[in-house]
Amino acid sequence: MADASRAAKAGGSAPRKRADARRNERALLDAATAVFATSGVEAPVREIASRAGVGVATIYRHFPTRADLIAAVYRHQVEACAEAGETLLAGGGSPYDALGRWVNRFVDFVATKHGLASVLQSDDPAFQSLHAYFLDRLVPVCSDLLRAAADAGEIRAGIDAYELMRGVGNLCIGAESDPRYDARRLVELLVAGLRRTA
Repeated sequence: MADASRAAKAGGSAPRKRADARRNERALLDAATAVFATSGVEAPVREIASRAGVGVATIYRHFPTRADLIAAVYRHQVEACAEAGETLLAGGGSPYDALGRWVNRFVDFVATKHGLASVLQSDDPAFQSLHAYFLDRLVPVCSDLLRAAADAGEIRAGIDAYELMRGVGNLCIGAESDPRYDARRLVELLVAGLRRTA
């Protein structure tokens, strides 16, 4: 009986440790995301550690190289963007409003990549699958949002999700280096142009 009790306790504590480890990793990725957005991907690891409230060694334990950390942050942001689309669509509001809010979130994702685009084009194997991952996760989410808005009669049918995302991405080019350029305003005009006309 004592053995069974010990086994139950052991079994009960293992998932909690895994959950704690997942929370810790998420906190590190949230901190790294914020630091990369303000200071770029070459920001000192100690800055990320300080923001996350952990030691530098903890970051290296989770992410042995900077490339590992950058790739993990990128995947983390892709997942957050994908989950946001699913949540917005299920939120009960207008599908067009959900689409607009998701595109805003996508702009945040695209426009805050200080130095990330050039890093992702390097030969580091940690980055080779990220573009395909980005497309595999986000194009279907955008497609679902477009389809829901079209089915509701709010936008014209037949809009391709990849084309829309590519257009939004192109409008965001240079936004971080030119304070006079408001990419978000132009993206709002693009989304408004999807509206179905009577």
